[in-house]
Amino acid sequence: MQARLKYVEGLTFMGQGGSGHWTVLDAAHEGRPSGATGPMEMVLIALMGCSAMDVVSILQKMRAPLTDLQLEAQAERAETHPRVYTRIHLTYRVVGRGLKPEQVARAVQLSQEKYCSVSAMLRPTVPISYEVWIEDPETGQRQAVPLVKP
Repeated sequence: MQARLKYVEGLTFMGQGGSGHWTVLDAAHEGRPSGATGPMEMVLIALMGCSAMDVVSILQKMRAPLTDLQLEAQAERAETHPRVYTRIHLTYRVVGRGLKPEQVARAVQLSQEKYCSVSAMLRPTVPISYEVWIEDPETGQRQAVPLVKP
């Protein structure tokens, strides 16, 4: 895998991965707010994207009736430099009519514990916790999914 980064101005850069797609990166500086996603935000987005792709793929293979998936991340950072993440908590909101909690739990756990490369890279240095919710789009009923640790 290859990537490259090009300076634009201030603290704004354009990054390009092997896919050829460009991404804008920026950071607040000199009293000016950031005009794009910062590098540490990008790490959280990469973690969520990696896991979400796993979960959707696994649930599709299980023929689970998934209609939507949303992830949220709450993270804490060290007070001093380097301001690494010290804790990350993910909330999975899986939407579908008739989803089985055991299938959803299994998909998320497989992602977090086996398949997600970003999670595997971060896990040795930052605790990653997660919770899972299933929502029925017709009734709006929401239920927590119990997770069983192996």
